[in-house]
Amino acid sequence: MDYMQGSIFDEEGSQSPLADRVRPRNLDEFVGQEQILGKGKLLYQLIESDNITSMILWGPPGVGKTTIAMIIARMTNADFITFSAVNSGIKEIKDIMKRAAESKYHGRRTVIFIDEIHRFNKAQQDAFLPYVEKGSIILIGATTENPSFEVNSALLSRSKVFVLNSLSTEDIIKLLKNALFNERGLKGQNVSVSDDLLEIIAVYANGDARTALNTLEMASMAAESKDGRRILSRDIIDECIQKKSLLYDKNGEEHYNLISALHKSMRNSDCDASIYWLARMLEAGEDPLYIARRVIRFASEDVGLADPRALQIAVASYDAAHYIGMPECSVNLAEAVVYMALAPKSNALYGGYEKAKADARETIAQGVPLHLRNAPTKLMGEIGYGKGYKYAHDFEDKVVDMQCLPDNLKGRNYYAPTDQGAEKNIRDRIEYIKMMKNKGGNSVDGK
Repeated sequence: MDYMQGSIFDEEGSQSPLADRVRPRNLDEFVGQEQILGKGKLLYQLIESDNITSMILWGPPGVGKTTIAMIIARMTNADFITFSAVNSGIKEIKDIMKRAAESKYHGRRTVIFIDEIHRFNKAQQDAFLPYVEKGSIILIGATTENPSFEVNSALLSRSKVFVLNSLSTEDIIKLLKNALFNERGLKGQNVSVSDDLLEIIAVYANGDARTALNTLEMASMAAESKDGRRILSRDIIDECIQKKSLLYDKNGEEHYNLISALHKSMRNSDCDASIYWLARMLEAGEDPLYIARRVIRFASEDVGLADPRALQIAVASYDAAHYIGMPECSVNLAEAVVYMALAPKSNALYGGYEKAKADARETIAQGVPLHLRNAPTKLMGEIGYGKGYKYAHDFEDKVVDMQCLPDNLKGRNYYAPTDQGAEKNIRDRIEYIKMMKNKGGNSVDGK
């Protein structure tokens, strides 16, 4: 646990990583997040007027969450305390909270900064709640995870959530140039690098300023010095970058965002987007069998009987992924998602089941009609089991006018096929069956 402002700025020393040395110290130096920190925007005004309220800063890594907290620490007229989820127990939290309450009594505010607040368990978060409610502290939490799931609802309802976006390529290039000419950065090393190479670093960083600055620093250290200048080449940059790390957490929100993007792209018959989102997941290390299972679900939920082969292909892609694994199975899954995207679509099966499920759960569970019950014993036959049952194979077109739903659901329709793909033929078949029943298809051989 770190008290006040000293430790939060210790990383600015000459031996610290470049990203910490050139960290913006005020709003004028801050780059990006114009949607919340542009002049006249709410967070900008709160900081400028020193009128901070409890807040959650939510965004991906390296976009400025901790930097904003540090700017607030510099600009606020309050005690500033940082907490670590690893080192802070309930007792330590409560001790500091009591001291904060005493400070408030004497007219002194306390700002609490919790980096990675999603790592705090429920009990730790609950320990802050009474003091936030009473106004004894101003809480600033930073998180890469959706606060709707990771922050206690009571704490969240008392905090303003500010969403930070990934930095643009232009933002990253601006930060890199600042680092090259900053006295706290690389100015003294006389580093020479072209704009094209800075753009390569920025694209590789994928919106993460720390990644970009770490790459620039690594490349600068690896560069050969010539005539007092460190010249960065494409080979050096490529060596530092090696393989792009994709933003992906198989247990986090991005996992669900990407599978949602795949599902909705297939549903919208966009084969290009479908194969792209598939590649995003596979190349980031997603379990191919997980994707295959979702494709199987899609085959019945969104294609259904509009193309009965869709389910066969989806199951086959699962088998292929199981047999040969990655990376070879990527093309098998690509075949499946493109097939799903281009297949005719119908959610009639899904909708029909949901209606039937609702009736199964919400209506009186009447017994199976007696004529549909088997009568394996004499007693069952005597009390009416099987009485009046009509064997469809004995009738013309194998159709008989016989009630198969319980009385309270008589006449209910669940499956309503569309005119898409093979379902048009199914719809015609259902209409034909209804016609035969209405004609009185209840006599042997149609008599």
